[in-house]
Amino acid sequence: MNLPTPAVVAMRGAQRLPRFALLLLCAAYILPGLFGRDPWRQADLSSFGFMASIAQGHAPWWQPAIGGVPAEGGPLPYWIGALAIKALPFADAAFAARLPFAIILMLTLMLVWYSCFHLACTEAAQPVAFAFGGEAQSVDYARALADGALLALMATLGLLQLGHETTPELLQLLASSLFLYGLAAAPFRPEKARWAALVSLPVLAASGAPIVAMVLAAIGAWLCNRSRYAPARALVKWLLLAGLLATLSAWEFNAWAWRINTAAPAELSLRMLNLLAWFTWPAGPLAAWTVWRWRSHWQRRHILLPLVCAMTPIITSVLMGGSDRALLLALPALALLAAFALPTLQRGFAAAMDWFSVFFFSASALFFWVYYSSMHLGWPAVPLANLRRLATGFEPRFNALALFFAVLATLAWLALVRWRTARHQHALWKSLVLPAGGVALGWLLAMTLLLPPLDYARSNRPLVDQLRKVIAADVDCIATPEQGLATSAALEFQGNWRVDGAHSLMNTRCSYALQSSQASIPEAWRKIAFVRRPTDRATGFAVLVRR
Repeated sequence: MNLPTPAVVAMRGAQRLPRFALLLLCAAYILPGLFGRDPWRQADLSSFGFMASIAQGHAPWWQPAIGGVPAEGGPLPYWIGALAIKALPFADAAFAARLPFAIILMLTLMLVWYSCFHLACTEAAQPVAFAFGGEAQSVDYARALADGALLALMATLGLLQLGHETTPELLQLLASSLFLYGLAAAPFRPEKARWAALVSLPVLAASGAPIVAMVLAAIGAWLCNRSRYAPARALVKWLLLAGLLATLSAWEFNAWAWRINTAAPAELSLRMLNLLAWFTWPAGPLAAWTVWRWRSHWQRRHILLPLVCAMTPIITSVLMGGSDRALLLALPALALLAAFALPTLQRGFAAAMDWFSVFFFSASALFFWVYYSSMHLGWPAVPLANLRRLATGFEPRFNALALFFAVLATLAWLALVRWRTARHQHALWKSLVLPAGGVALGWLLAMTLLLPPLDYARSNRPLVDQLRKVIAADVDCIATPEQGLATSAALEFQGNWRVDGAHSLMNTRCSYALQSSQASIPEAWRKIAFVRRPTDRATGFAVLVRR
């Protein structure tokens, strides 16, 4: 028996978000952080180091390395950054490497929108038909839900920082979103679905996630084989071929790496619950509500497809000891599930989300403006004193353009709050406008008002500036045994020193070395200085010279 769906949507509820407003919101989310900052440690800086090492000829294309230490996983993400650096020699290398990854984030948002649109067009996802008409039309309903999925993904806290880095996980996110699009569009766009499957899984494997790619190939083939749509069933052989190509890609690109973490079950459970609570907010709770409200229809493709595609990265994150970067791949599927919660939300729950967003993000914006006022006007004095205590040596610098965009963003937020709270809105996506707008506001204010202190604290440039005082520019090389890749990348591409991170102090031929201040100094070396990052208190680095 075909049970009625829990979605009851009138025609006025299926209005779409104005395109100009949606594009403006996406720009406010994607563009901040693209300009005017250094790569931040850890993963952002080390990934940039691999890209710059290829572009500057310090490492071969087939084996990216920093100071002789090779990269784990496939080199495809580093190729993209290296090609961008070589294509834009007149631009700052960090900006050039960051530019294609901003495009990758934009493409991910687009793919999530189209995936939700195609899923919402299926017969099982349609809202209940009214006795005398007036229900939402199919296409209008699908567009409104797709707008909601896009807003849900932008509002997710876990995407905020990781989505603005130049790391392989962002390319994996694009590949998983393309795979989702291929499965969702199979009944309506079989040719595009075929190409999406053939491209997404090999790219996912070549970016460092070959096991996930092969698992998704098997899951996709199972889902398509049980589909009632003939074009979707015809996709099975292409998914199996894509899985084979993913295996060959991982083998050819040497993308295999052991990342299983055997943490204690109690500790891992607590870590995963904490991670799921904040990392997937608000898409995670909405996805759980979708599974509950649509429980009688959970075998339908618009629920089952994103559900199983979300569970794969979640299980991967558990196996990797609660890795947030593995969990990142679940966010597109969770956003799709969250969209189908919108037609079933009760008014009280939606109002609670709205008021929480208003108070939380307004308070966050006020916090940013108070710190900005303290940095440039000296009032109140406590925030600037805290900044100087936490980041020794920091001095504020004024940027008129950053202030202009911060003022515009704040005024836009006030207008959005007034629009949402002034009168009752009927659009399906109304409950996610304030969370998505608040996240975009917070990120833009952080990347304009507070970018100088954040860049000073998260970059390794202050460390390099201290090392320049004790190490000459023309030294043969600096040994960095047992140091992080981010530290080696900063020395090599911000300090312009040659780095040897692959050999111990006993085997290296370098005249200088940098090691942890807590490590013992070998007899062949002597300590000439002690340096540390501005935000470090207990630890630092000993600068050694060969006797």
